Amino acid sequence: MRRALDALYRVSGVVAACCLALIACLVLAQIVGRMAGVLVPGADDLASYALVATSFLALAYTLKAGGHIRVALLLRRLPPRPRRLAELGALALGTAITLYFAWFALELTWLSWRFGDMSQGVLPIPLWLPQSVMALGLVVFAVALIDELVLVLKGGLAGYQEAEIAEADAIERRLAGGE
Repeated sequence: MRRALDALYRVSGVVAACCLALIACLVLAQIVGRMAGVLVPGADDLASYALVATSFLALAYTLKAGGHIRVALLLRRLPPRPRRLAELGALALGTAITLYFAWFALELTWLSWRFGDMSQGVLPIPLWLPQSVMALGLVVFAVALIDELVLVLKGGLAGYQEAEIAEADAIERRLAGGE
């Protein structure tokens, strides 16, 4: 199960990175197109949908890698038991909020599909397509938060805590090595 979840987060992160690369290619195509006097129709629309995909698909991977902004300075000052309770509370609240947003993103996607909503841009794109990527990103993020919550409930460290410790160790080794 651990391998499957880690693979899910990794694949989500890779797809987010590919969408980011797509944005760069679309912007580059627009720049080259302007210089050549050629319009690249729909590039803005596609770049905005890729931005949504990048943002939401990267959430779970970023959480597991310890990349989300946290108030670690406050948490480090707490004794172990209150620190653990604060982590559990934050994870539980974050999970509840994410599940709420995921539910409504899934509902929005379903309604857009049901009613045949189309984008208003140059390219008529069914809105359920970019909305489904947003909903998928939220669902994967909710799974990652539940995963972290279970890890902490079992008495272990969350993935982001392990990433923070590894980063602190690497900094300490660099400082000790005189680099």
